[in-house]
Amino acid sequence: MAVSPLAPESFPVMAPVAGVRFASAEAHVRYANRRDVMLVHLAPGTAVAGVFTTSATRSAPVRDCEEKLGGDPSPGAAILVNSGNSNAFTGRAGEEAVAELTRRVAEVLEVPQARVFTASTGVIGEPLPHERIAAKLPDLAAALAEDGIEGAARAIMTTDTFPKAAMAEVEADGGTVRIAGIAKGSGMIAPDMATMLVYLFTDAKIAQPDLQALVKAQCDLTFNCITVDSDTSTSDTLIMAATGASGIDVTDSVAFNDALHAVMLDLAHQVVRDGEGATKFVEVRVSGAATDADARRVARAIADSPLVKTAIAGEDPNWGRIVMAVGKSGAMADRDRLSIRLGDILVAENGFRAPGYTEDQGAAYMKRQEIVIAVNMGLAGGMATMWTCDLTHAYISINADYRS
Repeated sequence: MAVSPLAPESFPVMAPVAGVRFASAEAHVRYANRRDVMLVHLAPGTAVAGVFTTSATRSAPVRDCEEKLGGDPSPGAAILVNSGNSNAFTGRAGEEAVAELTRRVAEVLEVPQARVFTASTGVIGEPLPHERIAAKLPDLAAALAEDGIEGAARAIMTTDTFPKAAMAEVEADGGTVRIAGIAKGSGMIAPDMATMLVYLFTDAKIAQPDLQALVKAQCDLTFNCITVDSDTSTSDTLIMAATGASGIDVTDSVAFNDALHAVMLDLAHQVVRDGEGATKFVEVRVSGAATDADARRVARAIADSPLVKTAIAGEDPNWGRIVMAVGKSGAMADRDRLSIRLGDILVAENGFRAPGYTEDQGAAYMKRQEIVIAVNMGLAGGMATMWTCDLTHAYISINADYRS
């Protein structure tokens, strides 16, 4: 599969995070000759927080992780992830697979089973061949290393065309702390935890309830503001682990909060840039709405619209489709107060096409790889931003052939 034209030039330099070790391997869960399982060992004292899909058909691993958050951090923890099979809609067999894998990880790493978090991503409705994963656990445990994060990022990919990672170092009271993150996601991406997996690691010290609140708040500003195809996955999982190995408490640190936001937004944008078949990265800005919630409704209606997204793919400045999306959003709107811009180009205002706008201006702008659609509702101060991509024929090809 060709790498997305919107991909970063290379995998970023990722400095080790104290208290975190990674390993990855080929377990042949679905495909041959590709890494498809990763194991993370987290040092004693690690606090673990998480946010998960709101899907009513969420997977057995998601349900298991939800039950385990907030446990005693003193024994450490572990994360096991496989790609190729989502272990979703697999009934009791799926629950038994999770129980067996968490038990085996607990044995090999000597951590409580209640502190083993798993995730699976891939095809829905097929039994997970968990014995293939279990057979690799001794090798994975032996290979754990602080510098194994790139292999881990590659092991969780499905239709992704590149591994996703981001890092930040923060000067806090007492010294420097690090934040590192990896993610996978390309299709089945929409707000309410956009299929997507995200793992964040820091050596900062922060209590689990505070970490949970921070992660939830930042998720709402990042991963819950992206959409590729308007579909919410059964497997979405975001887990953050704070080892505390630096000894630096960041509970009330604005700098840490800002750095975490930057890492999460970077990863969220990378997911959109790897949207299945994507050739354009699109930012949708809505201002002047009656409320922030209304602004979000409008932004999502535009970002999710197949008509808007196909126009962008065809480099067609068909701003009438933006008008359509605003109107269908359910948000309060007044035609005669609405304005629309493509980048800095004023396209429409006061319920009509802007007097100075020409089709040639719009067509030239739409040839860009990065597009900004800005809508001012002209009503009040409500604001929202979402990020999406175009919709090309490659999206159809990828998903039509997904199980082949």
